[in-house]
Amino acid sequence: MTQVKHNDVVQAEGIPVYTLAHLSDPHLTSLDDVKMRELLNKRLLGYLSWRSHRREEHRAEVLQALVNDLREIQPDHTVITGDMTHVGLPQECREVSAWLSSLSDARCLTVIPGNHDAYVAAPWGKTMGLWTSYMASDTAASLTRDALFPALRERGPLALIGLSSASPTPPFFATGRLGVAQLAALERLLQETGARGRIRVLLIHHPPMKHAIGWRKRLTDGDALCGIIAKHGVEMVLHGHTHRSVMDKLQTDSGEAPVIGVPSASGIGLKPGKRAQYHLYHFYDGPWGRRLRISVRGYDVEEERFVAQGTRQSSLPAE
Repeated sequence: MTQVKHNDVVQAEGIPVYTLAHLSDPHLTSLDDVKMRELLNKRLLGYLSWRSHRREEHRAEVLQALVNDLREIQPDHTVITGDMTHVGLPQECREVSAWLSSLSDARCLTVIPGNHDAYVAAPWGKTMGLWTSYMASDTAASLTRDALFPALRERGPLALIGLSSASPTPPFFATGRLGVAQLAALERLLQETGARGRIRVLLIHHPPMKHAIGWRKRLTDGDALCGIIAKHGVEMVLHGHTHRSVMDKLQTDSGEAPVIGVPSASGIGLKPGKRAQYHLYHFYDGPWGRRLRISVRGYDVEEERFVAQGTRQSSLPAE
């Protein structure tokens, strides 16, 4: 297991820490060379938004500073909870595919899509399907869009369960939806991994609770998801979409599960609370059960690098 190289990580009772890095909403692509014929749909609105302010907020140098920080820290695994692109163009998805390959191989990196990646209906194989090796289950029998999620990837003590809430929406909406089939499969997966005592980490782009985001950007079947989590349990939920830090909790039969969102990985912070951060989650067994230590790392504009911005300690729901 890779050792984490900064000083705010601890070990408990001689049990090695397993470290998971979480970033989201990198919006890493550029629309400089886009052709107008590619924007004859909702993508035109997204392009105008990018031209007017998003290209000033989402900065390549900020994301590169985050990547440099990750390479120095060397977490055991990294997850990205969606919105890799701006408007989900095939050329953007190819750019993302090359970036993912440069960051890590699929054994150490897990990705799920966000609403910007599914901006409009588009051929799977030319868009998000290019990232399949970073999204698919360890034992995936099929790599088609409908069969891919929920995805189970087991790393160390963790069961990483990826969901896709990404679906095309009308103009001015950024809602997400899981659908009946994905929710039913998730219910079975939570039961199976819970019975094996895994630390279940649910990955989703949209936050599950209504109060975390506005009506136009909500998860439309979030109540159904929360009901499944309450019934079958989960140890942790990680999301993006809000472009701000979110620390919430969901009640389950075995205790409160942390629900955590992070700001955009490339945000320069033109608005308060929007500057880039990512989290390191350190899992270990303590004298009172499974414990979680969260290290927050954020972009420092003056130093032009990511620095430690605090830690917090939490328990996980009991086994």
